[in-house]
Amino acid sequence: MEDDPWVTRTAAGPGPPDARRRRGLALIGIAIVLTAFNLRTGVTSVGPVLEEIQHGLDISSGVAGLITTMPVLCFALIGFAGPPLSARFRDSHVLAGALLAVAAGLVLRSIAGGLALFLAGTVVAMAGGALGNVLLPSLVKRYFPGRTGLLVGAYSTALGLGGTAAAVAAQPIADATNGDGWRWALGVWAGPALVAAVVWLVVRASPGASRSTHTAVRVWALVHSRTALGLTGFFGLQSLQAYIVIGWSAQYLRDSGLSAATAGLLLGLNSVVGLPLSAVVPSLSVRPRLQRPLLAAFLACYLVGWSGLWLVPTSAPWLWMGLLALGMGSFSMALTLIGLRARTHATTAALSTVTQGWGYVIAGVGPLLVGVLRGITGGYTGMFVLALAAVAGLAVAGWLSTRQVYVDDEVPGWASDARHGDVIEVAGAEPPVSVHVPDPSASSNRTPGGHASR
Repeated sequence: MEDDPWVTRTAAGPGPPDARRRRGLALIGIAIVLTAFNLRTGVTSVGPVLEEIQHGLDISSGVAGLITTMPVLCFALIGFAGPPLSARFRDSHVLAGALLAVAAGLVLRSIAGGLALFLAGTVVAMAGGALGNVLLPSLVKRYFPGRTGLLVGAYSTALGLGGTAAAVAAQPIADATNGDGWRWALGVWAGPALVAAVVWLVVRASPGASRSTHTAVRVWALVHSRTALGLTGFFGLQSLQAYIVIGWSAQYLRDSGLSAATAGLLLGLNSVVGLPLSAVVPSLSVRPRLQRPLLAAFLACYLVGWSGLWLVPTSAPWLWMGLLALGMGSFSMALTLIGLRARTHATTAALSTVTQGWGYVIAGVGPLLVGVLRGITGGYTGMFVLALAAVAGLAVAGWLSTRQVYVDDEVPGWASDARHGDVIEVAGAEPPVSVHVPDPSASSNRTPGGHASR
């Protein structure tokens, strides 16, 4: 990785340049992990207290479906602003601003007296989350190109940990506070977001460092890449299922006869089971020969989990929610594939934006349709039909996503530029190997891949 003024100036102080650079990278890694912790707390804290929110805001089931869908729609629409902001401003400032927006939105939502203000707070909070979603993969590619599996594992684990904490704590917090306890259950997570914002503000940079080192990539050109389209479908369909689980499984279990506390714990169990997967799946996903077996395992878990939850929800709910959690390990795989299917951090940012932007559009259909269908039919059959159909689509999209190609090579005009001096990761190495690929047209005594390093 080339020396970057953002990294070398991050930890100012005594010591040799290499030591300062290592401290700078360590601080960036910590900031990435803390950011990830805050990307889902505002989403998973809603499901366990959805009924209380309905009563508190006096809204219907259909409108409740809108509440569960709003985060996904915000991730989809606002995420496209990530690369332009990153190209214009320092990433540390963009992400600090994003986390401050998360904190402000969570507070605004918790004090809302009506639906309009509640939705406004949701938009503000999820705008910050959307920027974090699309920028973190490119930061990992840029500053840790030889440790993609490790860093994606660390931040996806932190993301799952934040989501788990919010889901498990929501109902107890609501029960422990007087009056509208759901407001505290939603607003308390502004605190961790503020802490993460402060860490990004500590990351120092030379003026203009980001603008001189960042490159804006034509995002829309990725429509020419089959791999990008497949990865978008893969990310979108696995997110659709995840947001159905997050938004509606707790309410479904309550309507099936379980208590609110038990339903919240089962949703928390779903998140807890996913935590070790978040740490392990990225390291496995960098190995090409394991990608399709992993895909098959995720699909099987989805099929059995949804079927069991539909047919016998109260017989072994911990098993069905646990199997769905295993299937949701496909999220970490999707994040890893974003980095593996692009040659540079700029292309990774573009691919991350397209994959997550349009992927969340697909995902947003899920919880919204569940709410609408439940309002029309009074039951949950539509939810299960939708989820199982998404499993079939996930199989097709996953097959396309696990082809060993780069999106740079599928977009006309990108391949030659992407290969010039790029740092790419050789999937299958553990730890991954960074390889500098020289310009094939340049006259040099080097051979391709001649600068491999761990």
